Amino acid sequence: MEVIIDRISKIISGLAVILIFVGCKSDNSKESEILALPVSIVIERFDQKFHRSSADQIPDLKKNYSFLFPEKFSDSVWVNRQKDSLQLMLLNTVDSLFPSMIPIENELEYLFKHIKYYFPKTVIPRVVGLINNVDYQSKTIYADSLLLISLDTYFGADHPLYDGIPSYVKQEMDIKYISSHIVDKFAEYKLLSPKDRTLLSQMIYYGKEIYLKDLILPSKTDAVKMNYTEKQIQWANDNEVYMWQYFIEKQLLYQTTPSLIQRFIEPAPFSKFYLEIDNESPGRIGIWLGWQIIRSYMDRYPKTDINTLLNLPAQTIFSKSNYKPRKK
Repeated sequence: MEVIIDRISKIISGLAVILIFVGCKSDNSKESEILALPVSIVIERFDQKFHRSSADQIPDLKKNYSFLFPEKFSDSVWVNRQKDSLQLMLLNTVDSLFPSMIPIENELEYLFKHIKYYFPKTVIPRVVGLINNVDYQSKTIYADSLLLISLDTYFGADHPLYDGIPSYVKQEMDIKYISSHIVDKFAEYKLLSPKDRTLLSQMIYYGKEIYLKDLILPSKTDAVKMNYTEKQIQWANDNEVYMWQYFIEKQLLYQTTPSLIQRFIEPAPFSKFYLEIDNESPGRIGIWLGWQIIRSYMDRYPKTDINTLLNLPAQTIFSKSNYKPRKK
């Protein structure tokens, strides 16, 4: 009997190894197919062209970059802007920190290869780099065939030019988050706004956005996908059970109180449980929980097409996910 059990054990172990190997081979094959897609990205340095052009070259710039020149402003406005000391300082800082665009271009090529694989009809955008007075609310602007990148918003959280900006805002002002920010913008085109105002609906809506990054940014950490620090993502992992218990005990999921969105969905220095843990928590924790619900759903229904998932109602995903956080 022991011999038979031993043989069965070996067979099962062998099958497990084969399945793992086949799974890895399948994943590697898909990634190879994605990386073979013909996508090329060149970042046009509008910032350099603008500030290093002569006044008589302004008309040509306006012709080639009409989307950056509102008609209500005369050429004299642009000539004065060319000489603005703050603009020139930002330009010099960009040149110092990013002496070459090649690393960023490579990252964007990797990103858009994955986008093109899962969404074949996507137009690879024209990418323009610029400086925009450190407007951190417009780090990237993505409009179908055009992608604008404010290079002066990616100097790194500790850069002295960012002094005075709230910590939870400037932590994202790092080049490592650029692909994550672009996917955030891309997702706006793919996701339908929630039909109801419940907290659960908002959690699932934004959770879908982060789940897209699991597919499109497979090499990025969970922290980068959430635009968190590693410490913040660790806090979320460590406290998943307790947060979920709080949401259930307080019966928050189906409430529509606007303040819940402010407490758990919108950018903030921390999430507001009104407990001692608040100052330790990262903001937007409701989105992180929504992401875990979607991951749970996809674990149960792994063959679900991404477009199908993006269009599934929040309640359907939640009901079928069987989401149950476990203590880690």
